Amino acid sequence: MEEEKKSLVNEVASAGYDAGEKPFDFISTNSETALVCESDPAIKEKVTKILINMGYHVTEPASGREALKSMRFHAYDLVLVNENFAITEDAQSSNEVLTYLQNLAAAARRNIFVALLADNYRTMDNMMAFNKSVNLVINKKNIDDFATIIKRALDDNKAFYGIFKETLKKLGRV
Repeated sequence: MEEEKKSLVNEVASAGYDAGEKPFDFISTNSETALVCESDPAIKEKVTKILINMGYHVTEPASGREALKSMRFHAYDLVLVNENFAITEDAQSSNEVLTYLQNLAAAARRNIFVALLADNYRTMDNMMAFNKSVNLVINKKNIDDFATIIKRALDDNKAFYGIFKETLKKLGRV
């Protein structure tokens, strides 16, 4: 009999508890966290510096497996993921991090701002963002304007969801 292939998400979810996979146990409740899933060291360094300057505690996973382990016990406030992160050329694999985020329950997903770093989509293309189930699309050609783009998009997201989240709090659902 053939064994069914486990997806990376299922493999990580079925793993035992490891306290080392909880990188932010020491952060106060008001601190914001970001996960940067990018393979290009130059881009990773640039966006990480900007996010740290914005007050985020940043995690930089080296692989899809590491990113999923990080998300297993921590709901990040912001996730920046390259569309090709952890995709192998020899296999027909998909971006497991993006797939995981797309399949999150709406209540959990709406508390995470997801930015997709892409080669072939326009920056701030709302229809493509909707299609990919992310909040923001950033074209790599616009990476030099990352600080301006991410600040604007985060402000827009806060304004869009602000009243909704406030109402949920008043109703005791958060």
